[in-house]
Amino acid sequence: MGSHRYLLFFSVVALLFLPIPTAANPNITAVFAFGDSILDAGNNNRLPTIFRSNHPPYGLDFPGRVPTGRFSNGKLATDFVVSQLSLKQLLPAYLDPALTNKDLLTGATFASAGSGLDDLTAREAGVLSLNTQLRYFQQALQRMRRVAGRAETGRVVENALFMVGVGTNDMTYNFYGLPLRRMYSVSGYHDLLLRNLESVIWRLHSMGARKLAVMGLPPIGCLPAQVTLGSVLPSFHMLKRVCVNQQNSDSQAYNAKLQALISRLQTTLQGVRIVYVDVYTPIMDMIMRPAAFGVGENS
Repeated sequence: MGSHRYLLFFSVVALLFLPIPTAANPNITAVFAFGDSILDAGNNNRLPTIFRSNHPPYGLDFPGRVPTGRFSNGKLATDFVVSQLSLKQLLPAYLDPALTNKDLLTGATFASAGSGLDDLTAREAGVLSLNTQLRYFQQALQRMRRVAGRAETGRVVENALFMVGVGTNDMTYNFYGLPLRRMYSVSGYHDLLLRNLESVIWRLHSMGARKLAVMGLPPIGCLPAQVTLGSVLPSFHMLKRVCVNQQNSDSQAYNAKLQALISRLQTTLQGVRIVYVDVYTPIMDMIMRPAAFGVGENS
């Protein structure tokens, strides 16, 4: 339930912070998503990786109780967004063989569970890097032009919503988990990730993107895996199932830098609207006040 509510909340936040009109007078033509598991609707189903969710217990609350490859018990944020915009009911994975060129005109997700802003993150997981996701989007543009022409494709992309959600895996697996990345300080690694993110945004802009929603990091220290690791590793968290406060502070520091980057890009890139999507605050609110969100011991 908690995961489902989080995804719903993110979709609502995205809708509130972007100038998205009512369905009666829409000017959002499509939704394109890039990042990791929070936005992957099944691209990893086509990859030889352990980061796949096309099996039970995933999909228990999905229509037909089908595990589609979404890392959720139900729909993803992107599914709620395209439905609210009356574009389609679900945002499909780009690597889904059933996806047609015409389907692309209302959007697709290129996200890959386990991916990150650091190419090493995706390489270690055997999934699509952000660079590969962008190459697939470039391929998608060619497919769209074949069915709709260059001018119409340009109009669709210019008025599309681009959602980017990535960075958590870089911190959890690479920085906290791999000694290789310990050559960086926390702040230095944040800077590396944000330089890569800036490159992603510039490349999307060069391909026509003008409306972007970029997610910040969640409270990483409260993720179940990090809580478990914190309870068994030597530290003052040992034998206690509590959030790892330092990792949460790291997330907040990254988010502050991300917001500064977005402000700078907003003034640098011509004709672009970029918004920061705060996921840290609502998730911490749910953790601190679960009853307020209908989450109890029997949920």
